[in-house]
Amino acid sequence: MGAHARPNRLHRTGARVATVALFGAVLPITAGGIAQAATPGVTHAAEQGDGATATTDVPDVAADHAYLLDARDGSQEREMWAGPKADESVSMASTTKIMTAVVVLKHPEWLDRQITVKQEYRDYVQQNGASTADLQTGDRLTVRQLLHAMLIPSGGDAAMALADNFGVGATQDARIADFVNQMNVEAAQLGMTGTHFDSFDGISHGDNRSTARDLAKLGQRAMLQPVFADVVKLKKFETEAPAANGRTRYYTWGTTNDLLSSYDGALGIKTGSGEEAGYSLVFAAKRDNRTLVGAIVGADKEVFGDAAKMLDWGFAH
Repeated sequence: MGAHARPNRLHRTGARVATVALFGAVLPITAGGIAQAATPGVTHAAEQGDGATATTDVPDVAADHAYLLDARDGSQEREMWAGPKADESVSMASTTKIMTAVVVLKHPEWLDRQITVKQEYRDYVQQNGASTADLQTGDRLTVRQLLHAMLIPSGGDAAMALADNFGVGATQDARIADFVNQMNVEAAQLGMTGTHFDSFDGISHGDNRSTARDLAKLGQRAMLQPVFADVVKLKKFETEAPAANGRTRYYTWGTTNDLLSSYDGALGIKTGSGEEAGYSLVFAAKRDNRTLVGAIVGADKEVFGDAAKMLDWGFAH
């Protein structure tokens, strides 16, 4: 996708807005996001065995690959509702980046460590049509800033920078392969039995998949990390970094998550979209001291409306 994305195209990792400025010279980047839709509804009619029609108290949503849990006090979870395909593994697009962040945050002592942006990170997003935070070659950003760049505008360049620097190996390919392996180890430890990663950002190499149940569980665990939770709730983030020429670069990133603007109590978490993967969303909201976490994955249309319906239903029960 690179620095100038077409605004109405469905993008693999769902970037919305990233703006970069060097001493007042602003370089805008826009990318088409997922359109907002929100109409609450909680019931539908079902046929009983004798042919009579009864009201089934479940969320009235179109998504089959969907799951909702009550996070309770954060240390435990309770299933509230599972869609008919909640345990079917499908492509998850850039909701993958939740796990990328979880692996990085296993090393909180490195949050203020600076990482230099390589040209390869920019080349990657251009060659793969990935979403971008428009990181500039030679700029030095901290790990904390790169987490913002990855989770807010869904920057594939930021995700690659993190994978390249948190993986182990003599070459970039080896380091990234090691990082993806760390993602799979973490998934196994979390009991995500329907999940496999072959990518650090969701652009699959043939086997990057998860289930709605697994992604909701991952979202709930990620939200236990204060750094993660503080990032994904932001609609916009502005920061600055040392540029390659010794001057200062100013970055502005806007969220891809319309739920943050349209749903009262929304806390995040991460969007995903792609021509083959469809639309995905891992989401959380808090009302009356209750936190609900849900996931929709591999849907064939925008997911914000279904997420709102699931949350409305959950808070009513």
